[in-house]
This record gives sequence, C-alpha cells and structure tokens, in this order.
Amino acid sequence: MQSLILASVLRRPGRLCKHLVQSFRNIQHETSFNLKRVALLTKMTRYEFLKTTYKDLSEGELKKHLDSIRSDYESLHQLHLNHYKCVDLIHKILREHGLEIKVVNRFQYSNEIVDWADLIVTAGGDGTYLLAASKIKVKDKPIIGINTDPKRSEGYLCLSKKIFPAENFGEAVKRILEGKFRWKWRHRIRVTMSGFHQNDEPVAIHDQQLLYPEHRFEEHIKEAESHFEEELEQRLHIHEMPPRVLPVLALNEVFIGEALSARVSYYEIKRDDEPGLKQKSSGITMCTGTGSTSWFFHINHLPIEAVKDILEITKSLTDCKLDLTDQKLMSKVASEFNNSLKFAPDEPRMAYTVRDPIVNGVFDAIRHQRGFATRIKINSRMWDGTLVIDGDSSFQFNDGAIATMEILESDALLTIELD
Repeated sequence: MQSLILASVLRRPGRLCKHLVQSFRNIQHETSFNLKRVALLTKMTRYEFLKTTYKDLSEGELKKHLDSIRSDYESLHQLHLNHYKCVDLIHKILREHGLEIKVVNRFQYSNEIVDWADLIVTAGGDGTYLLAASKIKVKDKPIIGINTDPKRSEGYLCLSKKIFPAENFGEAVKRILEGKFRWKWRHRIRVTMSGFHQNDEPVAIHDQQLLYPEHRFEEHIKEAESHFEEELEQRLHIHEMPPRVLPVLALNEVFIGEALSARVSYYEIKRDDEPGLKQKSSGITMCTGTGSTSWFFHINHLPIEAVKDILEITKSLTDCKLDLTDQKLMSKVASEFNNSLKFAPDEPRMAYTVRDPIVNGVFDAIRHQRGFATRIKINSRMWDGTLVIDGDSSFQFNDGAIATMEILESDALLTIELD
C-alpha cells in the first residue's frame, strides 16, 4: 500500500510532489528514542523582568511604580503565578513518567545543559522555544514546546494549545515514550561573519535592556571616541582573521539594520550569484520556512484595503470588469496573496525582504525587494549596525563587517510532531 502511495506521489510534478514525499517520509519515521533526561526551559515572565530591572524596589514600591505608569501590577503578578503553575504541572508529569529533569531559566540554559539532556522541553511561548533552539547545534537533539499562556499567545512553534495544554501534557509524554509521533525537520540559517566585529560575543536583547536601559542608543561618534584606539588596532589585523561561524543559528529570521530604527541602514547585498548592489533602507530580514509565518509574514501582509486600491487602478487602466463592492472577492485575493508568503519549514531556502527601500536619483528601484535565495552576503556601511538572530541575540554590525547567511542540511533542527 505504501509503495502505491509513493508511486502516485512521484507522478505529480513540482513543489506539491516534494512536500507530499516529505509527508510520506515523516509518516515512515514514527519511532521512539531513548528518553531518560529532560531539560525544562522556562520563560522569563514580565513580572520577573520588572523585578530584575527594579531590583532595589520592595514589592509595595514596585506596585506603586507600575501604578504610576498605568501598568497593571495585579494582572502581571497573576500571569506570573499562572505560568509557574503550568511549569510545576509539567515537572510533575515528567517526574511521574520516571524521567530525570533539570528546570532552568534563560540565564541557566547553557551548552552543558543541552548536552546533558535527551529532550529539550520549553514552557512559555515561541520566544522561549526560539531561545532553546538557538543553543541546539546537533541534529539528534529533539525539542518540543508547551504554551503556558494559551489565552494570550498563539504559540505557533509549540504543541497544539487545544490538544496539548499543560493539563494534558501527560498524554503527549505518553505518546512520545510509546513512539507514536513523527520527526519533523526545520531548517535554520547559519551566519558566518568576517571583517570587523566578527569575534564579538552575542548580547541578548534582555541583557541590553537590563544593563543599559537609558543608554542603548548612544551616538556613534561618542562611542568611537572611547573605543577608537582599540578599534583601529582590530582593523589593522582584520585580514589575518579567518571567517567565524556565529554560535547561534536562526530558526525564524535574521535582521540586519541600524540599531536605532529611525536611522537609514546602508549596506551592500549580494544574492546568490548575482552582482552586489548598494542599498539604503530600514534594514533587511531573511527568514526560514518556519519564520515565514512570523515577522516576514507581517511585513509583507497585504490588507484588503490595498487589494481594493490595486484593483481600482487595474479597472481604470484595462477593460477588466471587476465588482469593487464584492468584499468576498477582495478578501479572497488578499488571502491568496498572504498565504503565498508562507513556505514549508523543511525547504532549504531563505525568503528575504528589504524594508522601506530608498528610491531616488542615486539609488535605483530595487529589482527584488522581496524574494528567495540560498545564500545572501551583506557588507555593512552602517555607523551603529546590528545583526539580530530570532529577536534575541544581537551582534554589532558596523562599517567593514561582512555577514554571509546560508542554509545547510547539517544545521536542521529536529522537532517532534503529534496529532
């Protein structure tokens, strides 16, 4: 029976054939694995973040401060308690199945923890899942996520919040131990840095906010005055340094642009084998199939109003007979376009978008403001540039820094899929 299904699939050309074959492979790989040790990564709640930020304030003083900025202390605290109620339940279920568990937060989550565990479980939302995935460097380390705030978070990367909320996590563990699941691969973006700043360590966005809440965007000239001699010494030895693969892989996307969004981002981009092109814009994002439903989707999402405007112009320039009062037609066109932005997590390619490109007498209209590539190389011409991976880890990316983004099969992330 399986051979007949596969033969039927292979007769269908194009991308549909490819994904049906992949679905067949996923079905074939229902299996179990030797699960004994689990690392449970829990998110930092908003309440915890504020307690860390205002660590010198008492509970009463923190409440008073939040009231003064019209932030709901009671709601934040209740959400914090709800989250840890889910964490305790997940921990209890794992322990009842005879598994060894280590519960860690974002600051305790290390390469050593990843190496120790047979399975990574995240308790939070997509942000926690992305953080956990960023430190997994091998292809045989699976990960699953549990959405601990299903009413306020979609949790696209987590197990279904309807079928497997924290209260029903025991059923998920049971199926995994019985081998009633499918492996699912998600490609990730590898970033190789050369030139200036290639050896910088990543700084988490959380850490930037905690350490430098008031001075994150100091003027570059002031920064240059204090670090000029050190930077000059580094620049003299740039050509002696081999390229460096950054220690973080992007499961969703890579963003490159000025750290302060109001500034124009200036860089040179080379897509696959095409010649390089200088651009000025609000930055550029490159995403995987997993990330095509996230930031990339929202940047390029077409509202119904835009569809109506375009069809009105089309009608005025052609003989097309279009009923511009037909809301179902407008909605269908918008839906078709928006769905076309998404692609499968296992496709070995990146989608990219140039955000708000500048078009004038110096910079021509960009041929491909949005498209696909297998390899993208960007040379920075920015004063205070940054390269951000999955909205969490950031690297300096100033004038002279070069980043190459590519997708390699060896970097794919192993995930578990349950029906």
